[in-house]
Amino acid sequence: MSDTAFASRLPTALAATAEPAWVRRLLILTTLGLLGLLVLAPLAAVFAESLRNGIALAVASLGNRDALAAIRLTLIVAAVSVPMNAAAGIAAAWAITKFDWRGKALLITLIDLPFSVSPVVAGLCFVLLFGANSLIGGWLVAHGYPIVFALPGIVLATMFITFPFVARELIPVMTEQGRAEEEAALTLGASGWRMFLTVTLPNIRWALLYGVLLCNARAMGEFGAVAVVSGKIRGKTTTMPIMIEMLYNEYLSVAAFSMAALLAALALVTLTLKSALEWRYADQLAATHRH
Repeated sequence: MSDTAFASRLPTALAATAEPAWVRRLLILTTLGLLGLLVLAPLAAVFAESLRNGIALAVASLGNRDALAAIRLTLIVAAVSVPMNAAAGIAAAWAITKFDWRGKALLITLIDLPFSVSPVVAGLCFVLLFGANSLIGGWLVAHGYPIVFALPGIVLATMFITFPFVARELIPVMTEQGRAEEEAALTLGASGWRMFLTVTLPNIRWALLYGVLLCNARAMGEFGAVAVVSGKIRGKTTTMPIMIEMLYNEYLSVAAFSMAALLAALALVTLTLKSALEWRYADQLAATHRH
């Protein structure tokens, strides 16, 4: 299309995308109303219910031995699964973006698999694979290393559910950056690790942190897969989401909502960090496109 023809069609294109002011305001108000109804109102109700009988009772309920065990287990699972998924995500993104090989499309599909499989189904798969009645699980139980209904099973289920987050954030960034800088570093004599630490890692640091935050938020809030593999043993294999369900089913509403409020507070902290990284990450992408 010539410049003259493009210029003649430009006003029509702009008119097609320029809505009246009242339409824009209506869309904004509708969106804010839905967000308030579906997100803010339930969140406010959780905090209000947890503080209904006073902050002292809410804090005391969180100091219960089983509640502390659930909080501790949740933090341990996140502390183990998130770094391992970060390392696996970097390796997967590196293999996809830095090399040309058969099977790359299959690897990308497998990375997205946890998004399409129900967490409950994933948990059931781990039970069938590592349960006491399976070949592998039976051998491990006999030698004192149980997987299902123990910490390793919870970590494995959490890692499976949260695996795509880091890789999916890194792949577009590493694809955009290409291979030229790494190849130049190798040409100048840098070792593989030095090239990664001085060239690759600084270029992907914001995307990596963003993916780690998303992974951590999902790891702390995962329920379905963990509920299947944990066995819900109070004080031993109950994470915070499972403990919330158990307390609510036992009509201990203050304790249930207090723990839910704590989990929501952790999510809000993660959301704040995520927003800050989005702002910084957007600047990095803009700089990449400018160069």
